[in-house]
Amino acid sequence: MATNSPAAPVPSEPASSIADPAPLGLIGFGMTTILLSFINAGVIGAGATSSVLPMAAAYGGLAQLLAGMWEFKRGNTFGATAFTSYGCFWFSYYLLVDVFLAKTTPATISPFVGLYLFMWGVFTLYMFGASLSGVRALQVVFLLLFLTFFLLAFGAWGWAGGTALTRLGGWLGVLTAIAAIYTSAAIVINANFKRTVVPVNF
Repeated sequence: MATNSPAAPVPSEPASSIADPAPLGLIGFGMTTILLSFINAGVIGAGATSSVLPMAAAYGGLAQLLAGMWEFKRGNTFGATAFTSYGCFWFSYYLLVDVFLAKTTPATISPFVGLYLFMWGVFTLYMFGASLSGVRALQVVFLLLFLTFFLLAFGAWGWAGGTALTRLGGWLGVLTAIAAIYTSAAIVINANFKRTVVPVNF
């Protein structure tokens, strides 16, 4: 007659190794931002705004949303909040331009657009505060980004004539995009070489 014995321990599953999704999120953000920022800066005509929408949905939106989900998996609250939020920002921007702006006049929609940009500036400001515990390159991205949002908001509200502030916000957006692309490249290069080749703290 068989005797009861403790059950054999169940082998634990090996911990899954998830690559750092931050470079994907940063490059998706940076490349999309630089396209729109050249329009805001006046380098490219405003008529090209709709041309940014495919990039906004596919790379700025989807790539960052995926990066945010992987950051949740990695237990990175900051990265998950940032990439998921900015991915959704690009999806909302797509809808704003393609659906709502097409149905109304600039005079009617501008106050709302200003508030929309301002609230994204508020979000980015507190994310900048949170970024102060991290690497300097990321701090630069968030610092430039919250200033960009506020300038674009003030421009949409028509402060100081509007156009000048929007163009200044566009140029700050270009700098923000460059900082994001730099940080993405640095993380990928340093991870591949397994040492610091491109500095992120300076």
